[in-house]
Amino acid sequence: MTSTTAIKSPDDRRGRHDARQPLLAIDEPPPYAVFNPDGKSPFLLLCEHASNRMPRALGDMGLPEHERQRHIAWDIGALALAQHLSLSLDAPLFFTNYSRLVIDCNRPLSAPSFIPEVSETTEIPANRDLSEMERQQRIDTLFRPFADAVSRRLDLRQARGERPFVVGVHSFTPVYFGNQRPWQAGILYRDAEAFAQSLIRDLSSEEQLTIGDNEPYNIHPDEDYTVPVHADARQLPGVLIEVRHDLIDTDAGVKAWGERLTRCLQTSLRECRP
Repeated sequence: MTSTTAIKSPDDRRGRHDARQPLLAIDEPPPYAVFNPDGKSPFLLLCEHASNRMPRALGDMGLPEHERQRHIAWDIGALALAQHLSLSLDAPLFFTNYSRLVIDCNRPLSAPSFIPEVSETTEIPANRDLSEMERQQRIDTLFRPFADAVSRRLDLRQARGERPFVVGVHSFTPVYFGNQRPWQAGILYRDAEAFAQSLIRDLSSEEQLTIGDNEPYNIHPDEDYTVPVHADARQLPGVLIEVRHDLIDTDAGVKAWGERLTRCLQTSLRECRP
């Protein structure tokens, strides 16, 4: 058999894809994965920005390598931290396998940042002028499978009479739009004030850390999905944990923050369980 090499057109370079063809090839990772699926902890961990992988069909999405390695494409260190917590707490962890630049699994479908055309100051060429078919394909291929899998797990646990604590694990960039951020970590929440305040208090007492209270972001149903849908709408305690990514970009950093968060989450669980 004679092999041929396809020459990329300018449109290929921008990461455009014929939505009549599958977005993922059969040898690519599935849209999400589950780590420690049989974990018995009351915590259910989510990591929605775990990877900077892009579907092969989208190429590099029109972005150079250094942009695809930046925080705009994923939460650096978040998956390693989430896996540490999954093992130390014996908690199931659901995480995405594709970059939030393709589709953001912690955004409602109506949010402009759901499929961002610009992230911070970087334009995302492959996300400009998407057709409805292209947009729907990303939803059906990547967003729905993850969201539905989390919903099924919560349905199952609630049907057993359990009250899961939903915890999203994230990281944030130390500098945003040129501004240095003062926090080492932050706890984001809306309805679960008791759970969140317990975590903030416990984390703040460790080595006099500066912990953001709904900082560096806050939760809003127009801009967030995990806490409003998977936690608040079910009347379950739910928060997002944000750790500054330069603190968890090494094994030592992940270990230190994993141990710290394990202690604080266990304390908060004891304080907040009925």
